[in-house]
Amino acid sequence: MMNRLTRLAAVASAVTALALSGCSSSDSGSAATNDKGFPDTITLAAVPAENSADMRASYDPLIKLLEKETGSTIEFVQASDYAGVVEGMIADNVDLAFFGPFAYVVAGINGAEITPLGAVIEEEGAEPGYQSYGLARGDNAAVNGLADFAGKNVCFVDPGSTSGFLYPTAGLIEAGVIESGSEADISAAMTPIYAGGHDASALSIKNRDCDAGFAFDSMVDETMVQKGDLAPGDLKTVWKSEMIAGSVFAANDSLGAEAVDALRKIFTEKANGKVMAAEGFCEGDACLITDERAWGVVPVDDSAYNGVRKVCEVTGSEKCKA
Repeated sequence: MMNRLTRLAAVASAVTALALSGCSSSDSGSAATNDKGFPDTITLAAVPAENSADMRASYDPLIKLLEKETGSTIEFVQASDYAGVVEGMIADNVDLAFFGPFAYVVAGINGAEITPLGAVIEEEGAEPGYQSYGLARGDNAAVNGLADFAGKNVCFVDPGSTSGFLYPTAGLIEAGVIESGSEADISAAMTPIYAGGHDASALSIKNRDCDAGFAFDSMVDETMVQKGDLAPGDLKTVWKSEMIAGSVFAANDSLGAEAVDALRKIFTEKANGKVMAAEGFCEGDACLITDERAWGVVPVDDSAYNGVRKVCEVTGSEKCKA
């Protein structure tokens, strides 16, 4: 049996170990269950949307809420990439995960048995969803649309990112820049650079390490401006994707149907700034969840991600395949 530290390290940095370990807090043969029907320990994994030495801090209000509502200890894992979280779910080393839409779809394609608990929204009353932006420096007169990305150094986020890779790939195909979503086609048309985070992608464009690139809307329009990383005019938006289904919290079905149903209720009814503030878990602007700085979570059905599945078909991306 893995001890706690070994299991967390496996989730965060060793995909192979995750796939082979076969041990988690939700394994029915090894996990204790508390009086609320949850495992004594629940592992929550996520991948950074932005570079951060302490991504966990942005999840603290949610973690406190979950620990109160479930009676479980929440072990938070900052995974190095989407593949690690997907493999962690498949190997039953991850109980809960915060997925981008693409990673959620890929998890299911690859055999992860998971249930969506809810999608995040930026503010109370909003609808879940966001857009991918194609970006260039504000003073770069040579890049004014996706067609101009050909032959350039282009920043993507991560091969498993919805708005930082999948939708941009579909856009580049529609613009006639590439023929398919294969790595060979992309590399033949441009020099792809994987920045690792949406903020890193935007900063690389600003700093001239990339001629153009991609990031999701609120990271560029709000988060980085509020942090002082971007000023008006630093970047220009030369392309916008269609609306993408919101990033989603999902539960490993190995938790059991009753626990999953209870978690769905917790997420959609209590994981929001209003409730978390009333509970004393956060105050004011700190009452947000995830490093996407979402206000809360609303119900979502698996069918909401059919648009992502359609883009998978359009791109023929190997990342969409089992």
